[in-house]
Amino acid sequence: MTAPFKKVFIANRGEIAVRVARGCRLLGVRSVAAYSEVDADAVHVEAADEAVCVGPAEALKSYLDVDAVVAAARDSGCDAVHPGYGFLAENAALAEACAAADLVFVGPPVEALRLAGDKVAARQTMHAAGVPVVPGTFEASGDATELRNSADELGYPLLIKACGGGGGTGMRKVASADALDAALEEAAAEAGSAFGDASVYLEKLIAPVRHVEVQVLADAHGATIALGERECSIQRRHQKVIEESPSPVVTDDVRDALCQAACDAARAAGYVNAGTVEFLLQDDGTFYFLEMNARIQVEHPVTEMRFGVDLVAWQLRVASGEPLPPDLGWLEPRGWAIEARLYAEDPDMGLLPSPGRIAFAELPQGPGIRVDAGIRTGSQVPMEYDPILAKIIAWGEDRETARLRLDRALAETVVLGVASNAAFLRRILAHPAFVEGRTHTALLEDEIMPAMAGADARTREVALVAAALTLDGAVGAAQVAPRGGGGRQTVPGPWETLRGMRFPEGGRR
Repeated sequence: MTAPFKKVFIANRGEIAVRVARGCRLLGVRSVAAYSEVDADAVHVEAADEAVCVGPAEALKSYLDVDAVVAAARDSGCDAVHPGYGFLAENAALAEACAAADLVFVGPPVEALRLAGDKVAARQTMHAAGVPVVPGTFEASGDATELRNSADELGYPLLIKACGGGGGTGMRKVASADALDAALEEAAAEAGSAFGDASVYLEKLIAPVRHVEVQVLADAHGATIALGERECSIQRRHQKVIEESPSPVVTDDVRDALCQAACDAARAAGYVNAGTVEFLLQDDGTFYFLEMNARIQVEHPVTEMRFGVDLVAWQLRVASGEPLPPDLGWLEPRGWAIEARLYAEDPDMGLLPSPGRIAFAELPQGPGIRVDAGIRTGSQVPMEYDPILAKIIAWGEDRETARLRLDRALAETVVLGVASNAAFLRRILAHPAFVEGRTHTALLEDEIMPAMAGADARTREVALVAAALTLDGAVGAAQVAPRGGGGRQTVPGPWETLRGMRFPEGGRR
């Protein structure tokens, strides 16, 4: 197999930039990493063959600067640009600028990017293609009266969604008609500020529900394939925390229907390259199209581990014009894979980001364990970017084996200098609802996290009582007459008397 490109510019940072650099190397393609001034010593810079500074720490002036990225790619002699995920990955302006500079954009065509980014247009397209969509409106609107009438017809509870939004921005839940006007005003203001577009649309709120997505891969010759589903229901503030493949509840019949709908959606959008079609899944097997992500996903490793496929390599090969093999016998899934996102977040501070320098890092190894990391000992976690440190993925012959392996891997994970969410992730994995596969999109925030808060409060109370009793004992000992009739006696302090002290499970720092 000949290399698909001579040199690829990686327009991203962190673990996904490292992942793309490795994918390039395996194909015999040289890579050039983009970096900002604050990322000069980052791991992804070392992972690539070359590196180019694209601007200062502020993302808008570096990683999000289309002109700077394209100029750096062209000046470094690249013939393709891989955007990873986030930043400019779904930005049609970058794809257009690449075409103008005679660079291949490793992603879908501009038209598919624009469609995926327009939630209302995507709903219209999928509905016309026969893909089931969530009941709701099909037109963008900023007219409160029109939206109020539509809401009355749709019924409550419902969701207000920003037309150009994502990740929960510009989204509001509305339980009843008397709360609609205030929610519309808030959603429109937030959407206008974040996306420059204050228009919204309405969807029926379906709950409880699972978030299930299908990985698709399409070439420029008309072939579109689906590589199974991923369950992504463990979410916080609409951001995924733990993902797995397959879903613990999807039957073969539902899987076939999901994969068919995903391929229909990709074809309707004119999609080429790797992408993901997201669905809401109810307990009875009914599902609805949610959105299409026109890029590689954070959670793509669980699909790679089950199917034995290199999605990043296929992104590059498809972008160079190579067709998918007609014989798909190599796409046979095996076992189960679960991924946890390791973040520099402080569980004791409401999972706020914890920027700083990593004094020491030790990431897990072992059978069935994969780690996609963007950090090492000495790495800086900048406050300007998403604080993801690594993705830890476990594979097993069955779900329980994968779950236990992932728990062990997280227990072995050591990150000093900044806080991490490793213990938080372990507690999710141990929750009975997760163990039994009874997950839904509100499970983490409505059930697991409140239970964690109660356990933490009890742990603190026990610690305070123990400390008080220990100190009281030390004071009592100080008042006892010295043995032997004289001389000064040194009273053991708490650090001498607490020889058996251990931090609570997961409290490792």
